Amino acid sequence: MSKKTQTADGRRAALVMAGTGIFWIGATALGSYFGWSNRTIALFDLFALAGFGWALWMTFNIWRNRQKD
Repeated sequence: MSKKTQTADGRRAALVMAGTGIFWIGATALGSYFGWSNRTIALFDLFALAGFGWALWMTFNIWRNRQKD
């Protein structure tokens, strides 16, 4: 895997983490403002958990590919 590919993959993982964090904060704020039920807020929490899990998986794959070099 080239250095350029590793850099692009790392940037993509960082954007997923940042985007998920912003989404989660926004969903929590909107849920509080509009008085959404706990089930609805929990659904958005699960979406955020999935996003952070995916970013962790992407980061693990980057690390694993660097170990091969």
